[in-house]
Amino acid sequence: MVNTFPQVVTIAGNDSDGSAGGPADLHAFFQRQVYGMLILTSAVAGNSYGIQDTMVMPAEFIAAQFDSLAADFNIRAVKTGMLADAKTIHTVAEKLTAVDFGHFVLDPVISTKHGARLLELNALTTLKEELIPLAELITPNFYEQEILAGQKINNEADVLAAAHKIQALGVPNVLMKGRHDLVQQKEVRDLLLTASGEGIWLTAPYVATKHINGTGDTLSAIIVAELAKGQTLETAVKRAKRLTQQAIANEIEVGHQFGPINQWRLDD
Repeated sequence: MVNTFPQVVTIAGNDSDGSAGGPADLHAFFQRQVYGMLILTSAVAGNSYGIQDTMVMPAEFIAAQFDSLAADFNIRAVKTGMLADAKTIHTVAEKLTAVDFGHFVLDPVISTKHGARLLELNALTTLKEELIPLAELITPNFYEQEILAGQKINNEADVLAAAHKIQALGVPNVLMKGRHDLVQQKEVRDLLLTASGEGIWLTAPYVATKHINGTGDTLSAIIVAELAKGQTLETAVKRAKRLTQQAIANEIEVGHQFGPINQWRLDD
């Protein structure tokens, strides 16, 4: 039967080393048994040592990719990754409003998990006003939480307060990903604040490793895949947390410096 297999799309950049961005999303989609597609927003020349160059796709080309997929496929869920600038964010928000791609999970990609800024400063307002209110779930890392909430986070009470501030931007569900760079860290605690106001803490052991590229991409991609298969949001988030932890804990040696997580371990 045509168009019954779960189909999803990521709106993201391409990392040439395959460790993050669109490639990581597509790996995760494949492992979670959904058919994944990519709307390319940018391209990164990079390797395990770092990023050497970047290029942002023209807004007209991004819009054309939306039109091509919407005309043919039965897409049940979508996520965003790196959007780079205000024009790209505006284009994506405009096209997501015009098409029906089902569940929308927003990985804001404002900064890395270690605090390096990735989104142009003038694009933050566009993100808050145009894209965040369209999402069903947002998945900010620690530094993105501080930026979006406009406050410092020093303890779990701060995490909860910041989650409510982010929720007030118009997104019903917020997944506050735990910090990854504390000295002598023993665990990572994430908070899922649901539309009903319930706060659910998710805890996993901290793994000291350099092989963590694509962690946030993979987590949000698994959530998208599970939503497309009909799982509830809470189930999708819990499964994504558990499977991403497996992928981090079972390292693979790829690259000479900061490598990818092991996406072969995204199985039940």
